[in-house]
Amino acid sequence: MNPDLLLVFMIVIGMLGRSPIIATAASLLLILKLTHLERFFPAVERRGLEMGLLFLTIAVLVPFASGRITFKEVVSVFTSLPGILALIGGALATYMNGKGLDLLKVDPQMIVGLVIGSIFGILFLRGIPVGPLMAAGITAFLMKLFDWIWS
Repeated sequence: MNPDLLLVFMIVIGMLGRSPIIATAASLLLILKLTHLERFFPAVERRGLEMGLLFLTIAVLVPFASGRITFKEVVSVFTSLPGILALIGGALATYMNGKGLDLLKVDPQMIVGLVIGSIFGILFLRGIPVGPLMAAGITAFLMKLFDWIWS
C-alpha cells in the first residue's frame, strides 16, 4: 500500500475512533511527506519519543510548579495505602517501559503490531494511547509469560 494512502487511512481511523492524537500525528507526517521534508523523519523517529515524554513529564509536574500539590500531600504518598500502591505502580510501570524499550531495540518491527493493537484498543476498547513503550513493556511481559508457560 502507498505510504501516503496508509497515512490518510490512519487519519480516517483516528477520526472515526475519536483519537485526535493519531489523526494529528498522521496528518503531520503526511504534511512533512507532501512538502518533501522527509529528511526530518529520522530525527522525528529518533527524538520524537524523548520529546513526547518530556512534554508528558512537564504536564504531570505542573501541579507541583503551580503549588496545587502541597508538601502535606507529598508526605501522604508515603503514609497511606493508596499512596504506597501508587509508588509501587509507578515503579512497576517504569520497569515495564524499560523492558519495552529493550524489546523495541532488539525487535524494532514489533512497532507495527503495537501501533495496530493501539488503534484497536482506541477504537474498540475506548482506550487512550499512552505510547509504544508501555505497550512494548506489556508485550515483553506477555512474551516472557508465554515462554515460561510453554517451556
